Amino acid sequence: MRITVFGATGSVGRHVVTEALERGHHVTAVARDTARFAELPAAATARTGNAANADDVAALSAGQDLVISATRPAPGSERDLVTTAEALLDGLARTGVRLLLVGGAGSLIVPDTGCHLVDDPRYMPAAYRDIALACGDQLEVCRTDTAVDWTYLSPPAQLEPGERTGRFRLGGDELLVDAAGDSRVSVADLAVALLNEAERPRHHRTRFTVAY
Repeated sequence: MRITVFGATGSVGRHVVTEALERGHHVTAVARDTARFAELPAAATARTGNAANADDVAALSAGQDLVISATRPAPGSERDLVTTAEALLDGLARTGVRLLLVGGAGSLIVPDTGCHLVDDPRYMPAAYRDIALACGDQLEVCRTDTAVDWTYLSPPAQLEPGERTGRFRLGGDELLVDAAGDSRVSVADLAVALLNEAERPRHHRTRFTVAY
């Protein structure tokens, strides 16, 4: 597959680029700052671009099979997630390319209370509430779109460094927790789940989640 990755130099993006390359895909790795191209694997094609610019999205997705977006705004700019989702959908509507969007966990339903994760202090530190709310709006932007074949991946409550195991559970709109009430997955395994979905699509115009 020919895959364009926006946010390729971020924590999630780097793992996605590596996982895709190891599976034999051709990866166009997009970042806004050319100084960070040195962080990318040599096998990736580095390109400058901005996922919040619909023209960039259209240009960098033309002729591709898939776009993966794993951008994350700086603190204080959380609402950029919403405008970026709008630009991604606008640009991809012009090229007809599928979108896999790495979003947030805040809108997942906590199974033992029925409330959203963003409202549960067990899982949501106050410092992350603004970005969690913005991620919820980001998902709603996707849900109102009817032109693009999009998929939204919500991580679990804890997305952390760790090994690539390839063993995890998939879910829908409900937070996945283990017997101890923990909800976590490594960034490496999140990338595995994302590339599994890329290669064998199961979720069209919907959200899914992953956890151990």
